Amino acid sequence: MDMLVKLYELSPDPKVAARMEAEGVTIRRVLAPELKSLTDWLVPRFGHGWASEATVAVTRSPPTCFIAIKDGELVGFACHDATAKGFFGPTGVDEAARGKGIGHALLLATLLDMRDQGYGYGIIGGAGPMGFYRTAVGAIPIEGSIPGIYKGMLRTAVPDGVDHSD
Repeated sequence: MDMLVKLYELSPDPKVAARMEAEGVTIRRVLAPELKSLTDWLVPRFGHGWASEATVAVTRSPPTCFIAIKDGELVGFACHDATAKGFFGPTGVDEAARGKGIGHALLLATLLDMRDQGYGYGIIGGAGPMGFYRTAVGAIPIEGSIPGIYKGMLRTAVPDGVDHSD
């Protein structure tokens, strides 16, 4: 189900920023020359579909994809305006880096960028952890949004039989 966020009610959270500083994590907009590094990191963790969406976000001007870096290594990412304008996602954090607030920091950075680009509302497409989004940014479910914009999407079949599209 998709969720709706009132971007005009969001503001930076000093506690989230302080936590990232304490964790040694930098959240920033991705640079175009980092695209291959990003997609190489994404494919084994989240699949080709998310790598495709991130590619679109990186090629926008300015890029609409943010990354989390710890000790010079990529540990997470979040995008907006990838598959549809006004949509947040995809987003993900490496399993080893979860539980440290990185996903929350990426979510805020990305949604604040949407707000700064003039959006009043943001849509979290196919929201997985709905409770997290509700608590973190006040997101509310959009009734009747299943299957949403991904209805009828082609899936990538690979020889190993694993669907790597999402």
